[in-house]
Amino acid sequence: MQLKKPKFWDYKEPNFISNLLFPISKLFEVISNLRKSDTTKLSNIKTICVGNIYLGGTGKTSIAIELKKLLDNYNVKSCFIKKEYSNQLDEQKLLQKFGKTFINKSRLESLKRANSENFKIAIFDDGLQDKSIYFNLKFVCFNNKNWIGNGLTIPAGPLRESIKNLKNYEHVFLNGNLENLDIIKNKINQISSGINLHIGKYVGLNMDQFDKTDDYLVFSGIGNHNTFISMIKSYGLNIKKEIEFPDHYQYSKEEIENILKQANKYNYKILTTEKDILRIDFQDLNINKINYIKSDLELIDEEKFNKIILSL
Repeated sequence: MQLKKPKFWDYKEPNFISNLLFPISKLFEVISNLRKSDTTKLSNIKTICVGNIYLGGTGKTSIAIELKKLLDNYNVKSCFIKKEYSNQLDEQKLLQKFGKTFINKSRLESLKRANSENFKIAIFDDGLQDKSIYFNLKFVCFNNKNWIGNGLTIPAGPLRESIKNLKNYEHVFLNGNLENLDIIKNKINQISSGINLHIGKYVGLNMDQFDKTDDYLVFSGIGNHNTFISMIKSYGLNIKKEIEFPDHYQYSKEEIENILKQANKYNYKILTTEKDILRIDFQDLNINKINYIKSDLELIDEEKFNKIILSL
């Protein structure tokens, strides 16, 4: 059984449960800060880490892909590095669509392989908290809607490390539907005025394929279901039913059958994400009825962003 993150993680303020767990969170912070930094730097390859502090649903993979597209445009030989997790095959497959992807339980071993194959830049999808590697450039990603949730670290809240640690990073990337921007900007400036802030929003690339007069059943198992729903609604599509599954959810045949039956009963068209469609492979089901939305991350400050990347 795959579990969803606790709802209280995303409350505006800590509640009774998070306060009970707070001592454990403080212990988690102390242990994390005590971890020794034994970084490896390889002279022939540059490293960019796209990571997060908030656990899940911050758009790391989308940003990593945008970086790869940019470097490809300038003929810079680059690759992805993704730590091997059995429940993240969707992200691995998505990265592989855009370029060479090294997947290993050790990010350092992947980096050594990329270096041996003469790649100039390695783009890490996740890994900010990995102390074994020196990163030339680090991006901390947040979704505007959830931001930092209740502001506490695991298990009382959704943060991998204290938000105060933002002062240790030079670049923050905000993405989603551009909500709460002023509030978030002010909070970041209070932590450190030296942080470079980058902003992006999701756009649908194939929305003209979907009829606005139809009714839709939408399902997803991604880190931020609500951002996906908001994007669809912004294009004027009529969502009659939505089903949210946990991030990286591994669908059973029965669950997909049930979705198909519901859609057929009420004459709904079915929509999901590109990540989700990569996790659905049942040969004896008519999954052609499941449409997926191709999305892209549109950079608000593209020129500034590109300049930083190309200066490596």
